[in-house]
Amino acid sequence: MVSNLENLVAEWLPLPDLAEALDVSIKRVHSLIDERAIIAVRIGARNIRSVPAAFILDGAVVDSLKGTISVLQDSGYEDDELLVWLFTPDESLNGTPMDALRAGRKTEIRRRAQALSW
Repeated sequence: MVSNLENLVAEWLPLPDLAEALDVSIKRVHSLIDERAIIAVRIGARNIRSVPAAFILDGAVVDSLKGTISVLQDSGYEDDELLVWLFTPDESLNGTPMDALRAGRKTEIRRRAQALSW
């Protein structure tokens, strides 16, 4: 599934690059991962823990991401599956669920995520 992720997600940030983009310490990045505010997976030939660059908007983590991750996890999604769902294009959204979150359409995406558990 990781190879599918590599095809779906256009740009990845290794954790040190994420820390720089957020202007925080690497320790804070690890806390964000532990808090499930972001999801990191091992990607690429070097198997480096990275996060999708789309998780960052205007120098911060997309505000609605943590709650959406929580809803998807409650629906039984594992990290890789969750990322695939967030980055798979959906014609009814004119983009991906992640695009919709970045555009501020949190309610619509969370409603769709909740429906996955039914």
